[in-house]
Amino acid sequence: MQFPGRIIKAGEKSATVVRALKLRLNDALGLTEGLALDADNPAFGPKMTQAVMLFQARHVDSQGAPLKVDGEVGSVAWEALFGADSVPGAVDTDDALLRDALKIAQGEAAAGVREVRPPLNRGPRVDDYQTRTGLRLKAGTDGFAWCACFLYYCFDEAAKQAGRRNPLIKTAGCQDHWNKARAAGITEITGARATQKPALVKPGMIFIMAFGGGTGHTGIVESVQGGFITTIEGNSNNEGSRDGFGVFRLTRKINTINRGFIDYAGR
Repeated sequence: MQFPGRIIKAGEKSATVVRALKLRLNDALGLTEGLALDADNPAFGPKMTQAVMLFQARHVDSQGAPLKVDGEVGSVAWEALFGADSVPGAVDTDDALLRDALKIAQGEAAAGVREVRPPLNRGPRVDDYQTRTGLRLKAGTDGFAWCACFLYYCFDEAAKQAGRRNPLIKTAGCQDHWNKARAAGITEITGARATQKPALVKPGMIFIMAFGGGTGHTGIVESVQGGFITTIEGNSNNEGSRDGFGVFRLTRKINTINRGFIDYAGR
């Protein structure tokens, strides 16, 4: 059964969804006789919540990480129950600019762009990213956090190749990007909406994460599979840090993107 595009939890109204989940949970957990969930009962009640939590405690997601044990079935848990093909995915975009910007980001990742330390946040290519957004760098001094600069560079190069205007907000700040994109009427998808309906997320979109105090992190979505996105990010590392040292391809759960996604398609 395909993921219905929302988090399934106690009180779910669709008898079809509840029945499919109960049958799958009975099979996955080996529940028989008195322990089995009654698939003919359309209620998602306490017993079913406990069964979901038991499944979550015993299983991992498609990346091998433990499932969140909360008794609710989001896209990640649904994929673990019904398989990767049960949650929509995407590997391409119909928008020419987004596709070209993504190709440039992929090229930077393939080139293994890294900072050249000391000083911090500096290096020939990293400096290019930062100055493209208007930041001024002084010889021998640390640079700035550059994840947003990397994205602007990728879109700017794509726009130049196409002989057109770069629509991306020109900023080195993640939260500034989110706020200005909203003010400009650029399409945004909140993290909560994307978690409920992963099919809204498409390659070429930009994700924004917030960490408090005005700090954040950003990158471009390369592909979507189930409740996960593959991304290309600047100023990161193999662990997905927001203060890393290079351009990396990473995999993240959609529900970890707490701010949301910006979509420049059609701009």
